[in-house]
Amino acid sequence: MECLVGGFQGSCMESGRKRVGSDLFSVRIVLFMISQNLSLFGSSVVGFAIIWHITIETSSGIWLMYATLANMVPHLIISLYSGVWADRYRKKYLIMLSDGFIALVTLILFVLFRLGYQNLELLLVVSVIRSLGSGVQGPAVSAILPQIVPAEHLTRIQGINQSISAVLYMLAPAMGGMLLALMDLSWTFLLDVLTATVALCVFIFIKVDAAKRAKKDVPVVHAMFEGLRYTFGNPVLRNLIIYYSFAFFLLTPAAILTPLLVERSFGPEVWRLTVNEVSWTIGNLIGGILVSLRGHFNDKVKAIAISLVALGVGFALLGMAPFFSLYLLIMTIVGIFMPILTTAETVMIQKITPPNKMGRVFSIVQVLSGSTIPLGMLVYGPLADIVSIESLLIVSGALMALVGLLYHRTNRRMKEQGLWDI
Repeated sequence: MECLVGGFQGSCMESGRKRVGSDLFSVRIVLFMISQNLSLFGSSVVGFAIIWHITIETSSGIWLMYATLANMVPHLIISLYSGVWADRYRKKYLIMLSDGFIALVTLILFVLFRLGYQNLELLLVVSVIRSLGSGVQGPAVSAILPQIVPAEHLTRIQGINQSISAVLYMLAPAMGGMLLALMDLSWTFLLDVLTATVALCVFIFIKVDAAKRAKKDVPVVHAMFEGLRYTFGNPVLRNLIIYYSFAFFLLTPAAILTPLLVERSFGPEVWRLTVNEVSWTIGNLIGGILVSLRGHFNDKVKAIAISLVALGVGFALLGMAPFFSLYLLIMTIVGIFMPILTTAETVMIQKITPPNKMGRVFSIVQVLSGSTIPLGMLVYGPLADIVSIESLLIVSGALMALVGLLYHRTNRRMKEQGLWDI
């Protein structure tokens, strides 16, 4: 059993979590992975297609900033509320409602585009609405997994799910590029509607055990602050959020501006933008397989720290790559560490957080770490039109590696003081 020490309520989860069976692949685990990955695939195709459409049409860091803010800010704003909802209401229904809402909005966008209303401003408006739906869905998906997966299999299932997601994520840019080349942007919207519909139909058949839920008679704002007090009162969570926020701010150029780097430095062809994403996803696939084969992390903090350092060094090397094939090789190798980082972080939170607070904790982590990317784009977007993206990658990558080293050093000191043992 893995626990926090030092008197934090809910830190020992094994005694309070209901067992959901010992099989690695139960029917509901398989159905859950099918449903969520289908939904992810359709959304990824739309996301890639929109970014590439804007990149090719504008070749502007400012417009990429607008698209990034439209995709992320609404998601972050609603996440604190949706974390409370995930702790109060049936997570299954929240996931289904948000998925259906996103599909409906995307269908309306498809109709408008077919009628001739094709402009960048409309894409931004719809991106905002879709972002709100995903903001409701995110904390519920993260918090529902421990109700479906036995505690001893959480890491392995996360790794397997990362591998499946990576395969679909690898297919998504190829599908998006093919649809853009053969048809037009609107058909990617219809694909998203179809995959979301199938995902909803599959999710209906997933049985989710009842979990202890937060009180509904507590005002939402009070429940939000209760989640904040718990999260920042827990030294492991507090430390994770602080360093994660810095890391994601520094990750922004690699996450958002690499399509623009490829377009400017190597060529504007759609196939280049496609293989840029595919190479990253191949790395994610390899990393997910490694996580699933390993099955657990003896030291999750060390796994997070090593991943941050490796990502930082890799992003800096991307900025130094003199030709496209070397750039793609580096992108693939760096991609291996992202599933390790996200799996270690997610499982650590699931292990140490009580079920009736998990939705809020995930939403807080999501908001405070995720908000740094839109903030970063406010800085990096305009800078990308003034200085080279390569120089932004080199500087931000070096600083990110430093963040990883500091994160490990801080947690080692906390461990020496007896504040945690995970």
